[in-house]
Amino acid sequence: MPGARLSMRKTGEILRLRWADKRSLREIGLACGVGSTTVHDVLVRAKEAKLTWPLADDVDDAALEAKLYASPEAGRERPLPDFAAVYRELKRRGVTLELLWQEYRAAHPDDGYGYSRFCDLYRDWHGQLDVVMRQEHRAGEKLFVDWAGMTMSIVDGTTGEVREDPVFVAALGASSFTYAEVFESQALQCWIAGHAHAFEYVGGVTVVTVPDNPKTAVIGPDFYEPNLHATYAEMARHYGTAVIPARVRRPRDKAKVENAVLQVERWVLAPLRNQTFFSIAEANRAIRERLDWLNDRPLSRLDGSRRSLWQEIDRPALRPLPARRFEIPEWKVNVGVNIDYHVEFDRHAYSVPHALRRHRVDVRATATIVEVFAKGRRVASHRRSYKRGGFTTDPAHMPDAHRRYAEWTPSRMIRWAETIGPETALTVRQVLESRPHPEQGFRSCLGIIRLADRYDTARVEGACQRARRIGAPSYRSVKSILKNGLDHVPLPAPAPEPELPLFHDHIRGPEYYEKGDA
Repeated sequence: MPGARLSMRKTGEILRLRWADKRSLREIGLACGVGSTTVHDVLVRAKEAKLTWPLADDVDDAALEAKLYASPEAGRERPLPDFAAVYRELKRRGVTLELLWQEYRAAHPDDGYGYSRFCDLYRDWHGQLDVVMRQEHRAGEKLFVDWAGMTMSIVDGTTGEVREDPVFVAALGASSFTYAEVFESQALQCWIAGHAHAFEYVGGVTVVTVPDNPKTAVIGPDFYEPNLHATYAEMARHYGTAVIPARVRRPRDKAKVENAVLQVERWVLAPLRNQTFFSIAEANRAIRERLDWLNDRPLSRLDGSRRSLWQEIDRPALRPLPARRFEIPEWKVNVGVNIDYHVEFDRHAYSVPHALRRHRVDVRATATIVEVFAKGRRVASHRRSYKRGGFTTDPAHMPDAHRRYAEWTPSRMIRWAETIGPETALTVRQVLESRPHPEQGFRSCLGIIRLADRYDTARVEGACQRARRIGAPSYRSVKSILKNGLDHVPLPAPAPEPELPLFHDHIRGPEYYEKGDA
């Protein structure tokens, strides 16, 4: 379009191609990516400005623009855009440089810069920013996470031992709003807890979470398809964020968090180096105070602080937090379902549908619930019990009567035990009678019976007799007796019952009744 202002670099190229190489307007337009009319307008302006080729040494970009686009108001200084505001606005979804230029021109219709010059000036300003700040991060898009290089010293108040605990660091991409917290280790539980606390601190969830391939989170670092730990992936699904680890050997992918780690080490951890902390909670309270100072500290090249940018840019764009915090689960995979259709977790048995007897399942447990999965489908869910050796049975999992007694029955267990001996049979009977449902005792009974495969039947009989005598008829008790050879030790003789005296002050003898008759 005639009158449109090109970059001075492109303008100089048009003059060179025309005056030095004698190219046609069409050829110049194709080479520079502009229309022939625009080329013609530049050449006319150059002629009116009495420019010659090659350009004089003192004609730089600013001088060239002044000569080509001089106006009656050329002596008046044009208003510069607020590039810090432009930088912040570009982080919002859907905002482009062209849109911001249009708004700038609407505010300065007579003396504002053209779009091309506006872009050039912004790029010049942008190039002066720190390399970390120059990365384009959209509002609410990314949370960068990592462990700091420095640790926090925690003193054991009892022993005086000094422990060096790791520091978790997280930073939002757009505002650089920073979070830090001390943990007792870099274990997976601490890593995930750090994420949960960071999301709560920033007041929402980002679209993407970017870790730096720690072994606790990324099992197999890979350029194309990193393999995440199952619990870490489950946490991401719970919060609705996508975990995209930084690419291996791509330092700019993690520049934001490395800068955040540097700021935390410099302005949070270092100022606390001479203080003594006797607990992680005490250290984290001090860290929170320093974090507030860091996030409120004015930025050197942008107006405002990390907190003001977070409130203005990141916070409105964050996804809402889920209704409850993610509970870190424990997994026990490829667990065999026993014939009593129960699986064991933390020494407590939980029922599954009876059709899954002798199948393999996965068990997932949190502090409050235990879930059982068969081929990825949840087949059972129970409230977690911490009673060791106990049973949790859902009646819906129990087989119908005719199937329940088709193969494994209490009578069959007792008959099987009788092949070893009467003491074993009595022990098995007591185990079955001690359970609310006989099926819950099948596992223990099978264990007792199968001890005869490892030990002589006479020894098993002796162990069962001792277990019953001491009031502990169970698989664990019988096994312990055999393992420690206690079945060879003679049983203690039962304590004799005390003999009552024939005469006592409180006993009425026959004389009493004779007196009464008198």
